[in-house]
Amino acid sequence: MNPIDFIRTIAELEESISDIHLACGCQPVIRSSGVLKRVGHRRLGQSEVEALIDAILPSETAREGFREGKIYEYDFSFGIQGFARFRVNVYHQRNTPAIAMRKIQATIPSFDELGLPPVLGKIAQTPRGLVIVTGITGCGKSSTLASMVDYVNQTQEKHVITIEDPIEFLHQDGRSVIRQREVGCDTGSFASALKSALRQDPDLILVGEMRDPETMEIALQAAETGHLVLSTLHTQSAAGTINRIVDSFPPHQHHQVRMQLADTLEAIICQRLLIRAGGVGRIPAVEIMIGTRRVREAIRNVEKTDVLLQAIENDNDLYGMQSFDQHVKQLFVDGSIDLDTALTASSQPADLILSLQSDGYPLPTKYLNLGHLEMNSSSPQPEAEEEPKEEEDVGGFLFDV
Repeated sequence: MNPIDFIRTIAELEESISDIHLACGCQPVIRSSGVLKRVGHRRLGQSEVEALIDAILPSETAREGFREGKIYEYDFSFGIQGFARFRVNVYHQRNTPAIAMRKIQATIPSFDELGLPPVLGKIAQTPRGLVIVTGITGCGKSSTLASMVDYVNQTQEKHVITIEDPIEFLHQDGRSVIRQREVGCDTGSFASALKSALRQDPDLILVGEMRDPETMEIALQAAETGHLVLSTLHTQSAAGTINRIVDSFPPHQHHQVRMQLADTLEAIICQRLLIRAGGVGRIPAVEIMIGTRRVREAIRNVEKTDVLLQAIENDNDLYGMQSFDQHVKQLFVDGSIDLDTALTASSQPADLILSLQSDGYPLPTKYLNLGHLEMNSSSPQPEAEEEPKEEEDVGGFLFDV
C-alpha cells in the first residue's frame, strides 16, 4: 500500500473522523465524534512516517528542509482527488517526525448540512462591515466561513479574496469571482496580503485568522472603507470577542478601537461542537450577535459590555440573535442532543432545567435536584481526560518505503 492509499484507508474507517495522528513507534490514532481511538494492530516505524511526510509535503524544498532539521514544523494542505482535503502539520517530537491531519470535506457544506441557523445567509449577504466567527480550535470555524463564501458565490456577483493559512476548501467561480491566497506560498503574512487586497477591487475579503493587532487594525479599516470582511478568533463568546480585540491594542487606543467596532461590526458567530444524541457525529451550538443599535451602544461604552448577552437573548425573535444557552435548549428540544450533553454545555444548567420544566417537558427525577446543579455549575470540576479506546484490527497498514 502506498502512503496516499494508507492515509485514505485510515480516513475512511469511520464517517465522523475529523483528525488523524501519526507518530513513530505508535499506532495510528483517529479522532471520531470528538473521541480519540487507536486503530491498526501495530506501531508505525520511523521510515514509514518519513515516507508519508515525503509523499504529502508540497515541495522538494520543504522535504529537504524537514529531513535535514532546518524546518522543525510545517503547515500545509493537500488533497486526495475525489475523496477529501487535509489540513496538515508535520513536526518533530522526541527527535522523530510526526503528523497531525485535519480532514476537510471534498465539497463545501451548506448551512443546513452543518446544522447552522438560516440567519447566516442574511449575514453573508451584508454589503459591508466586519463578521467574526469564533470558537476553539476544531469547532468548525473554517467550514462556517467556507459555507458563507459559497452562499455568496451562489447568490451574488462579488469579487472575493481569501487569505488563508493554509487554503482548506477550494472554491470555483460561480456568480462570484473568487481568488484564494495562501500565507507562505502566495503571500508573506495575513497583514501584507490584507493591505494588498485593498488594492485588488474586492467586495468581500476573508482573513483566515486575525492573529495580531496589525491584522485586526487593517481588517477594521477595510470594513470602514466599504468592504465586507470575514475572519476568525479563538474566543468563546460575543462579549469575550469584543474584549479580546480591544485588549489586543495599547490602552491609549482602546476608545478608538471600540468606536471602530461599534461602527463596523455586523455579526459575531460563536461556535461549540456538541455530541449528537446517540453518540455519533457532532452538531454546532451557536451564539449569534447582530450589530443592532443596542449592541453598538454597548460596544461603545465599556461599562455596558455586560449587557450584550441580555441584548442577544431579548432580541432573539426580531433579529435572529441567540445565546448559547438558548440554542442548547433548542437542540435538546429538537432531539439533536441528549439532556446530559445539554446540561454540560449550558452555562446555567439549573436555569435550563427550570426553563424545560416551565415548558412542560417531563424530566427524570435525577435532574430535578436544582441545588445540586447550582453547586456544580458554580464550582465546576475538571473532567477526567478520556483514555483512547481499545484498538481495533483494521488490517495491516504496511506499505513500501
